[in-house]
Amino acid sequence: MPILFFHHGGWLATASFLAGVLNAVAGGGSFLSFPALLGVGVLPIAANATNTVALWPGQLTSIAAYREDLGVNLRLLVPVSFSALLGGLIGAIVLLRTGQGTFLRLVPWLLLAASLLFAASGPIARWIARRRVECIDDARPRYVPLCAGLVLVCFYIGYFGAGAGFLIMAMLAVFGIQRIREVNALKVVATTIANGIAVVTFIVERQIVWHLCLLMMLTAAAGGYLGARYSRRLSARIMRTFVVVIGLGMAAYFFLRNP
Repeated sequence: MPILFFHHGGWLATASFLAGVLNAVAGGGSFLSFPALLGVGVLPIAANATNTVALWPGQLTSIAAYREDLGVNLRLLVPVSFSALLGGLIGAIVLLRTGQGTFLRLVPWLLLAASLLFAASGPIARWIARRRVECIDDARPRYVPLCAGLVLVCFYIGYFGAGAGFLIMAMLAVFGIQRIREVNALKVVATTIANGIAVVTFIVERQIVWHLCLLMMLTAAAGGYLGARYSRRLSARIMRTFVVVIGLGMAAYFFLRNP
């Protein structure tokens, strides 16, 4: 038993460390950490919940980097936060009401969708930049459709979450938020709150495998620190391609595993 735990722990620590590096450099760390939990025998829903809790502290600390940009849009911060809270809570509750077998059959589709969303991140960023040039600076955001869209996206974040940040960026741009730093700041707030309420829900419902979760927190934090420190030496395009390949590969594996 100790040998088995050491083997599982070593594999999970490696995957979480690399996930932390990827999240710091390009995002997409869940493409490694979530399948790693499944690989060591954690049930699908508990694996998703444990992965969310393990990676959430890194999201929380990233808000501090955008505090100045958030101060520009304090009026928008409240509806965005409420929408993220509502959507993330509903998504987490629906996940916990989903059967293990049903969720496992959904995993390859969720990984495929997340990979495609991640692949679209480059075009989305360029599209936002074009809209920033084309639109008037003082265009007012459309609150009602923005909040409705955010609830839907944050439902997905509470349910699974990988790749949803790019949907939030596109939605913010469509409904009137054009400055790229404000878009990024509000995206971080929305994803952090949606995942945060999911974290609380998963903890209350006792879905966390804590001995694995704590190991992942430590190794993902170490990977995130090193990834952030050396990120400037890496090509964002190459890293994005690498993440997409990993995501598609994981999706293909689970399609073959669950025919």
